[in-house]
Amino acid sequence: MAETLHEDHGLFHVHASGDKLKTAFWVTIAVLALEVIGGLLSNSLALLSDAGHVLTDLAAIGFSWYSVLQGKRPPTASMTFGYQRMGILAALVNAAALIGMTLLIVWEAMGRFHSPVTIDSRWMFITSGLGLLINLWLGLGMREASHDMNVRAAMLHILGDAAASAGVLVGGLLIGWTDWTVIDPLISIMIALLIGTGAWNILRGALTILMDASPPDVNMNQLIQTILTAEGILEIHDLHVWSLSSHQNALSCHVVIDGRRTVEECQTVLRNLEHELLHLGVGHTTIQIEDPGNPHRPQLFCIGTSPVHHPAHRHSH
Repeated sequence: MAETLHEDHGLFHVHASGDKLKTAFWVTIAVLALEVIGGLLSNSLALLSDAGHVLTDLAAIGFSWYSVLQGKRPPTASMTFGYQRMGILAALVNAAALIGMTLLIVWEAMGRFHSPVTIDSRWMFITSGLGLLINLWLGLGMREASHDMNVRAAMLHILGDAAASAGVLVGGLLIGWTDWTVIDPLISIMIALLIGTGAWNILRGALTILMDASPPDVNMNQLIQTILTAEGILEIHDLHVWSLSSHQNALSCHVVIDGRRTVEECQTVLRNLEHELLHLGVGHTTIQIEDPGNPHRPQLFCIGTSPVHHPAHRHSH
C-alpha cells in the first residue's frame, strides 16, 4: 500500500508538471509575439535577439511538454520501465540548448562593444517591461513543480527570459539617460553567466540519472543501516540504488535472512522494510531473499568490496 501511495503521488507530479508546461508553452508564444512586435517598432536588435532566445525556449518547452505526455504512457514488453526518462532526455537537451544560447549571447555582446545600435527606448521599455512581468509570473508559478528536473529546466528557460527582459529594460533606461551604449552588452554577459550556471547544474543532474548513479537525495549509509537493522536480516549484497526519473528512486538488492523463518514471516520483514525505505526516498524496491548457505559474489560498490553484514552476524563465503 505504501508503494502504491508513492506511485500515485508520482502520478500527481506528472499531471502537475504537464499542466505547468502546457501553460508555459502558450504564454511563451504570447511573449514571443510581443517581443517581435516591440523589436520591429523600436528597431531594437536587443529585443529581436531576445525574441530569438524566446523562440529557442518555446521549442525546448514544447519538447518538455511532449516528453511529460510520453512519460504517462504505461510500460510495454519492450519498454518495461515505461517512458519516464523521456523527461530526463528533454532536460539534457534543454540544458545543452541553454549552454549554446549562453555562448551566443556572449558572442553577440562582444560584437556590440564594437558596433552599438540606436533604439527607440520607449517601445523598448514597454515591451521589455511586459515581458519581464509575464515571465516572472510564469516562472515563479512553476516553483511548486520544480522537483521535476524537466520542469526545472523549462523554469530556468523562462526565468532566463525574465532576466533578459530585465536587462533590456534597465539597459534601455540607462542608455536613454546617459547614451552609454556599452551598458547593453555588459548586462547581456551577466545574463549569460546566470543562465549558463543554471544550465550546467541541470546538465550534471541529468547525466547523473542517465548514468544510474545513486540519487543525491538518498543517504546510502542510512539506507544500508536501515536494511541491516530490519528484523531477521543478516547481510546485504548486490545493492543498487538509482533514479527512474527526477521524482522516483528505485532499489534492488539481495538480503540474507535466517533460514528458519517461514515464507509468511519473510514477507512481513519485506513489507516492513519497504515501508522504511519509502521514508528514505525509495519508492520502488526489488529485494531477493536468500538463506545463509546461498553462495554469492562479493558486493562491489563505493562503501566496500565485500558483502555488508549485520554487526551481530559475520559469515564466511
